[in-house]
Formats: sequence, structure tokens, C-alpha cells
Amino acid sequence: MKKLALPVMGSVAATFALCMLIAWKHLPPKTPFAYRDLNKNGRMDVYEDASKPVDARVNDLLKQMTLEEKAGMLFINGTKISDDGSLEDKPGTGMFARLPAAPALLNGKKMNHFNLWQVPGVRALATWYNNVQKAAEQTRLGIPVTIASDPRNAFSQNLFSMTANGFSLWCEPLGLGAIGDPALTKQFADVVRQEYLAVGIREALHPMADLATEPRWPRISGTFGEDAQLAAKMVAAYVEGLQGSKLGPNSVAAMTKHFSGGGPQKEGLDPHFEFQKGQVYPGNNFNYHLIPFEAAFRAHTAAIMPYYGIPTDQTKENVGFSFNKAMITDLLRNKYKYDGVVCTDWGLITDANMGATIWPARAWGVENLSAEQRVLKVINAGVDQFGGESEPELVVKLVKDGQLAESRLDISIKRLLRQKFELGLFDNPFVDVEQAEKTVGKPAFVKAGEDAQRRAMVLLKNGSGSQLKLPLQTGKWKIYAGNMDPKLVARYGTVVQKPEEADFAILRLNTPWVPVDTKNFMARGFHHGDLDFKPRERDSILQIMSRVPSIVDIYLDRPAVFPEINAKAKAVLADFGASDAAVLDVVFGKAKPGGKLPFELPSSMEAVRKQKEDLPYDSKDPLYKFGHGLQY
Repeated sequence: MKKLALPVMGSVAATFALCMLIAWKHLPPKTPFAYRDLNKNGRMDVYEDASKPVDARVNDLLKQMTLEEKAGMLFINGTKISDDGSLEDKPGTGMFARLPAAPALLNGKKMNHFNLWQVPGVRALATWYNNVQKAAEQTRLGIPVTIASDPRNAFSQNLFSMTANGFSLWCEPLGLGAIGDPALTKQFADVVRQEYLAVGIREALHPMADLATEPRWPRISGTFGEDAQLAAKMVAAYVEGLQGSKLGPNSVAAMTKHFSGGGPQKEGLDPHFEFQKGQVYPGNNFNYHLIPFEAAFRAHTAAIMPYYGIPTDQTKENVGFSFNKAMITDLLRNKYKYDGVVCTDWGLITDANMGATIWPARAWGVENLSAEQRVLKVINAGVDQFGGESEPELVVKLVKDGQLAESRLDISIKRLLRQKFELGLFDNPFVDVEQAEKTVGKPAFVKAGEDAQRRAMVLLKNGSGSQLKLPLQTGKWKIYAGNMDPKLVARYGTVVQKPEEADFAILRLNTPWVPVDTKNFMARGFHHGDLDFKPRERDSILQIMSRVPSIVDIYLDRPAVFPEINAKAKAVLADFGASDAAVLDVVFGKAKPGGKLPFELPSSMEAVRKQKEDLPYDSKDPLYKFGHGLQY
């Protein structure tokens, strides 16, 4: 935002300045100035001509930026939020306690892109956001802040879904894939847009265009499944719902991830961590994973995030995507002509101190490079921005040492500034706190989310006659509830404590996983490992089922392997993030399951191990095939 500082000199000058200020504030609405005011130093700030085309405004501002200001804009990282919405650096708790407060990043690092993890309630969040923008106005050029967030709208136990704190709760993207309705996906993204806008979140670190072709991968719940054409339709609708037909003041910018598709991880081990084994293509199916990204490009996604993994033997050097010039410049920039923002995934440059352990930088393939050399390699690959890092001084040093041309920075700064201008942040970055409370989690949004939870459920198996066929009629049932809220179950019958006392049981299960043996608590929280129920857990479930006819609902954040449980169950449902109330409504016919499996369910772990990581639906003799789903 260009601003000219006019000093106030003496009473005559002060009177003139005040008169000009009053006159300008009463100009017709189409005034060419975005806004103007007296700043805290008694100087009048006149902002650049808002009637100019965006590119002209970008170039005008770029000329005024110092090297340090440019370097700061290349970084986006997390900041903490106080419970009262103030900018005070108050002591925090938990894993986000060490995050810096926004002023330290604004003023010390010259940064103006932040992402949020843990947040307070809606009012405090909106208040904090306005305070951040007020602080940004006081910086030398008054460049507004862009706030980004991971998903916040899923009813989920998943590590990658941020705490909702008032936002409407829908099924996970897998559920939207199961429903298979682009119109609903667009509606979902539009609700996300409205809720994000209300509190000042202007960039979504989603959707995920990855494909779930490796069933052990921990991040499958954020995908739309394993079919590229289905995912492409959902990704396009999602981007359109967030951005509209064109990025503008009412848009949320979509950062589609993780180019060129993060699904085919060897043995499903995620490259957030050093025990990963690379991204592999034993089925020679690299191009298949590009199909959903091609849909995102057609929908004009504002940004792209490459993944951490090494695309093994796909280019001349085996280095992670953001370090890989063949992937970013040759494929993304040149082949696909993509000129939006490219931002790395979080934490590629520096190690993270986690107290009891160190989380190494995800600098796969370039571990031996210094932090400074890693920064240079990422920029030379064609990337614009560093996620999860706050090290602009490394960029400044590279330029001053003659290793990096400042003109190269200008290319990326133009992209980042253009996005801010198109989002209207320079013209009015503030939100209405009262309206935020009315918008986030409003009844219509909540109901739409609850309906989606129910509609996404897949009826895998259904009994007949006396075999407990769904939907059940409401009656004087005696019900044994496993892993459910008994108060909700009691609405449909009498809850009993022993299986043998019940007419039937409703058992809610989760897809199994095995914590990785590591000191890194983040890694231990990722759902890695085998997908089958091990003997102790499996046999305890089967014992209940042998004592009472049972309905099973299983939460699929990955494709579960459960042939014995499936065989014993009278009816089987699958959900992709659903409340107990949603499950009960489907069981008793208040709602109908409308989903089809967005991936196949393998019949054994042997079949899982023999399938190829980059191929869809290729396990031998699956228990349920892709697209399976019964109806009432």
C-alpha cells in the first residue's frame, strides 16, 4: 500500500491538513484513494491510488519495499492468540505455548503472512484479527496481514483437522468423496468461505488433491479417495466454493496441496518424519496423480503447496518436491503455466525444538545442506514462500552475499502482493466482530454439516428378515451400546450394561493403527501402520458379537481390514466423521446413508502389502470394492 507521509508543521499546516482530511473523508464513494488517516505520529498517510489496475498497484508498492521487507513477505508461520483477542505475549500452554505473538513477527521479522492452529472462541479470534491488522497499519508500508488456516470444519478425531471452536462440523473430505456430489462440495466450501471470512481467515491451506492409492498413508482422511476423476470433480468444486469464479474481496484463497500428489508413500510412511522411505511409483502411474491438480488449475487455485516427499527416480535428482527444480519450474511453472503462489509445506529449512526431542527439518535429499543453502535451493527451484519458517535473515544474507539476485525475489513478491490486492486486504482488511459471532456456526450451516455427516455414511452390509435389517423401527428395544453416548442411545430404547441382556448391540469402531516407535510425539499421533484388528482387540469385539446380534459402524480415516468382524455383523455402516446422533439417525431411519466407498476395503494385510502404492483399487480380492454402497 503506497503512502505518502505529510508532516504537520505549525498550526496553519495542521489546520490545512485537518481540512484536507475532512474533505477527503467526504469524497464520493468512488474516490481513487483506498483510505487516508492521521497516524500516531501526527503525520497524514495518503494511500496509493486504488483505482489503478492491480498490477500497477503491485509494481508501485514493490518499488518502495526494502530488501528486509521483501524477505519477510516470503515467510509464513504460526502465531499464538490470547483468549481475550489482545496482542499481548501472554504465557501459553500445550504444544503451541512457544509460538511468538504477532507483533514480534510483524516488526522483528517484517512478516505479514501468519497461519493459525489453536484458536480461542469466535469473538476473541475476530478481535485478535482486527488488532493484528491495526498493528500492520503501523508498520512502515502498512502492508496488511494474510491469515491462513488448515481445515476447521470436520467432525473428526484426525490430527490434521484444527479445533473447530464454533465452526460448523461436516464430514471429512472422504465423506464428500463418498457422496460424490460436486454441488454439495461447493456448498461446503462456500460455508467454509463465509465462516473464514467472518473471522479474517483469507487463505485455506486446503483442499487436498492427493489420491489415497496407498491405504496405509496417515493422511487419507483429507483426500476425496483413490479415484482421480472423482477427486478432480471434488477439488474443482471445492476451489470454486472458496474463491468464486475469480479471486476477490469475498474470496478465500485456496492453497491446493500437495503437488504432485502425496498419496503413493512407500509402505504408507509419511514424509513429515525421517523414517519415511520416499514417494514411489512401482506401477509407473505418476501422471495419474496429476489429474486432480489439473482440475485445480482450471479452477484457478490461488496457491499450490508441494509435499515433503522425494519423488523417487522421477527426476534427475532425488530431492523433496520443493527443492526439485524439475518438479516446480519444469512441470508446474512451464508445462502447466502456473503463475500463482507456490508455498512449501511446513518446516523444510530448520529443525524444530520439541523439548524432549528435535524434529528434523523435512529437507529430504538435501539433509547435508546448511539452512542458508536449503533456502537458496528452494527459491531456485521456483518456489515463492516458505511455510512454517521465520528466517528472512537467511534470504537477506543470500542477496547481500551475491548468491541470490534481488530481482528473483521480486518475481515472488509480485505474486504474493497480487494475492493480497485481489483479496481486497489493502482496501478494507477488517471484520465486524458482532457479525462474526452471527455467521460462524449459524444454524443453517450447522444443519447442513449434520446432514452431510449422515448422507456420507456407507451401508456396506444389511441383514434381512429377522437378521436385524436396517433401518430399524423405533420401539421398546434393549440396546447394548459400544463406544457411544448412552444418553443419546436411550432415546431409541433402554440401554443395558451387558450384551446378553440386549436385543441387539450398536458398536462404533475406529480403523486400527500402530504408533511408530519414536520420541517424536507428533509422529506417534499419526495413524501409521497396519489396518487390521489385532487378535486381542478383534477377539474382544467378536466375543460381544457372539453374545448379541450386532450392528457395526466403523470410522474410516483409512481403509480398514476387518473380514472377521464384517462376517459376524448383521449390518455394517462406515462413516467419515459423524456424531453418535448421526449414526443413530441412520440406524433408525431418520436419515438415509447416501455414500459409496471412495476407496476399496482390502480383505487382508497380505493384500495390502502386495498392492502398488501408486495404483488405485489394486488389492487382491477386496472385501468391498471401490464404489460399493447399499441403499434403504
